[in-house]
Amino acid sequence: MHQLCRTGEMSLDAWLDIAARLGVDGVELYSGMLDLQDAAEWPRWRSAIESRGLTMPMLCCSPDFAHPDVDFRRREVEREKHWIDMTTALGGRYCRVLTGQRRPELSVEDGIAVVVDCITTCLAYAADRGVTLTLENHYKDDFWTHPEFAQHMDVFCAVVDGIDPGEWPNFGVNYDPSNAILAGDDPLELLRRVRHRVVTMHASDRYLASGTLDDLRQEEQVAGYASRLRHGEIGCGLNDYDAIFTLLGEAGFDGWISIEDGVNGTEELERSVAFLRGAIARHWPSLA
Repeated sequence: MHQLCRTGEMSLDAWLDIAARLGVDGVELYSGMLDLQDAAEWPRWRSAIESRGLTMPMLCCSPDFAHPDVDFRRREVEREKHWIDMTTALGGRYCRVLTGQRRPELSVEDGIAVVVDCITTCLAYAADRGVTLTLENHYKDDFWTHPEFAQHMDVFCAVVDGIDPGEWPNFGVNYDPSNAILAGDDPLELLRRVRHRVVTMHASDRYLASGTLDDLRQEEQVAGYASRLRHGEIGCGLNDYDAIFTLLGEAGFDGWISIEDGVNGTEELERSVAFLRGAIARHWPSLA
């Protein structure tokens, strides 16, 4: 993330080349990538993606709606609209949203209200452009100070339940089982509560390099991810992917599954791809 979004040590072309060699179907991008900041270049990047036999299913964005200041929230809504435009220009159908940072000066009740208001404002804009917004049960954006406002299951579900699927069919959940573990929640319990709203998924297997979840809580009020937090090889962590995929299959899920791995090198990433290919073949044999 830092090489692509801060230092420029890795180009988007280099990242696309890695994705193409892995033999995956698509490549999810992040709105903060340096090469995506010039809107005039978006058509070129769409061509670069498609020329490698890939598609860009979802753009990951991190709007910060959970703020007590109405002008701040209005600016974040405009940023999300800009990212929705980026999504369509890159050929994507899904755009990830977050609730924002869990600031101590905003109550849970007020936070849910302002977040739902911001998301529904963005949903109207996205609907006109054929884009579905996906709310992730997130831990923390790489460049935030506070953890996610809706990190914990009850708050996350309250936000999801506050958006009527009949009125907003272009809204869904981006489910990440590892983030539920980091929140101290049971990822399968969370999935049971939201599985009929899940439209995309992040497959990951995070782990703690040292200490406990309680130790992690002490490091949350710093910029970025805590130093003890690691991304692991998928299938080698705490998540039960057969149970997860069984629940998703029963709910009729047929969406994109994005691989969150690679910080330890491409060999580990290749094993994560192989693991997920095998799991998908077992649970969705028609897609194998």
